[in-house]
Amino acid sequence: MALETLFAKYDRLLLIDTETTGLDYARDEIIEFSAVAVEQVDGQPKVTLKYDQLVTLSPGGFVPAKIEQLTGISTADIRERGIPKTRVCRDIAQMITGRTLLLAYNAHFDLSFLFYLLLRDGDPAILKGKDKLDLLTVYKDRHAFPHKLCSAIEAYGLSDKVVNSHRAIDDVIATVAVMEAMEAEKNDLERYVNLFGYNPKYGIEGKTIGSVTYKPQPYNSTRPLYET
Repeated sequence: MALETLFAKYDRLLLIDTETTGLDYARDEIIEFSAVAVEQVDGQPKVTLKYDQLVTLSPGGFVPAKIEQLTGISTADIRERGIPKTRVCRDIAQMITGRTLLLAYNAHFDLSFLFYLLLRDGDPAILKGKDKLDLLTVYKDRHAFPHKLCSAIEAYGLSDKVVNSHRAIDDVIATVAVMEAMEAEKNDLERYVNLFGYNPKYGIEGKTIGSVTYKPQPYNSTRPLYET
């Protein structure tokens, strides 16, 4: 995992993943937030932080049965082990200080939920000026459908190392491994910073992120998205 071009500009790569009560950014809630920080230590990229917390629900909130079935997280788990949203927001603020690049697999989803969490219980201004990289966009440029995280794990031969379990901590660790494999495959990750692809058949879900350029991303193009 070299990542020289990214570390030439950023001091920290913060990869994030969320589990939520649904798909509506403005209505549903994060129930698990996980992050892994990668920094250069003695000239080599190293994981310097792993963060994983269940997050309390709003009064009257609950984990829908289909989400519990998918994630294994129950309403009782949240009540017993969840930490306050305000604390999670403070923790996130500490993680993204300085020259931090935010990364995720399907970053539009996770960053949209993160924004609404900060809007309600923290300070969304901490995201201002932070560059963003969507590894799903990179994968779509390089590989044929399907494009789920589990597809990338299989394509890069990582099935014996990581798992797409639909638990945020497992999935973010898997995302780190996928990032490493992408870097080894082709050294152009920096070209995708603040460039998100979307399926032109369905359009962009929810509101766009102001600092991001969105482009329709066909799956059969031979040209990288940054060249279109």
